[in-house]
Amino acid sequence: MPTLLFYKPFEVLSTFTDEGTGHSTLKDYIPIPNVYAAGRLDFRSEGLLLLTDDGHLISRLSDPKHHVEKTYYAQVEGVPTPEALAILEKGVTLKDFTALPAKALIISDPNLPPRSKPITPHGPTAWLEIRLREGKKHQVRLMTNAIGLPTLRLVRVAIGPLTLGQLQPGEWREVTATELKTLWK
Repeated sequence: MPTLLFYKPFEVLSTFTDEGTGHSTLKDYIPIPNVYAAGRLDFRSEGLLLLTDDGHLISRLSDPKHHVEKTYYAQVEGVPTPEALAILEKGVTLKDFTALPAKALIISDPNLPPRSKPITPHGPTAWLEIRLREGKKHQVRLMTNAIGLPTLRLVRVAIGPLTLGQLQPGEWREVTATELKTLWK
């Protein structure tokens, strides 16, 4: 069974069933049966999903003890300060947990494909690159909110050494044998 990389578009569920919501799902894009997402992206987030039937690989990519880094580009409302970024790098205390330390830096506009619904900020915005080794529900959004920078757009661009590359929203490709080996290192 193949392992796939998929560029999940905005407002697509990271599951193959919509559970009665009427939303688009992976089933609308992925014609291969019996593959499952190794981690999820929320409905409003975009970017890289890895799909496989290998439960051990899913566990490895999802469990923070394996230190598989996930990289996100977050467009935030506001101007990040060095102090705000330092909080992300030390580990942010949130309502239900303390996020592990993250790598965070300001980046220039990453020139991503346009989103299906444009963003309408109410003030200045900036782009952050945030690298995590865990992935709790809405974690990046909660972290940026905690430092006073609400996330307007969130795109996962890498899982470990695997990146979006040339994929466009809604496109997928098979992971090569060489790429698969790098995930196990």
